[in-house]
Amino acid sequence: MEGRTLLLDQAAPSASAPTGRSASQATGDEAAAKSCKKKYAFFFFFAELSKRSCVSCNSKDLQAMSEDSAKTLLEQVAGWEVKNEGDILKLHRAWKVKNFAKGLEFFQLVAAVAEEEGHHPDLHLVGWNNVKIDVWTHSVSGLTDNDFILAAKINELKLGGLLSKKKATAQE
Repeated sequence: MEGRTLLLDQAAPSASAPTGRSASQATGDEAAAKSCKKKYAFFFFFAELSKRSCVSCNSKDLQAMSEDSAKTLLEQVAGWEVKNEGDILKLHRAWKVKNFAKGLEFFQLVAAVAEEEGHHPDLHLVGWNNVKIDVWTHSVSGLTDNDFILAAKINELKLGGLLSKKKATAQE
């Protein structure tokens, strides 16, 4: 199962023992249910980001993550950085494209992924060949898993024919 792994120091649950919500209903043991939820969250958290899908930003359960959590996930999205703009954490990345038209093509590729995921980044074409993307969840004024999922999917785009040989810098 993708994204689900049994930790080596954990025993597999027995087939007869209820787990999760069923465990708390059957035994009244709320701690067991919470423990199961944490384990499931751990498995889901470490699933390959680009294989996951964004969840609705209208979800009541969606909350902005801490800066520490963001820095942990940042390791999975090469080239991106976390920026704090007015107390709002955002993912940021910059690319240098061959020309203005290639920048627009780049945005078309990103737009297709964003539409598919229902999660839309802020796109900036600065000058004639500097592409910058900021990803954050507007509804919670910060970062969520959705932002890292989208960044991972953007990282997988085939951009070779669009990019300049010069590297972009965050300051450009």
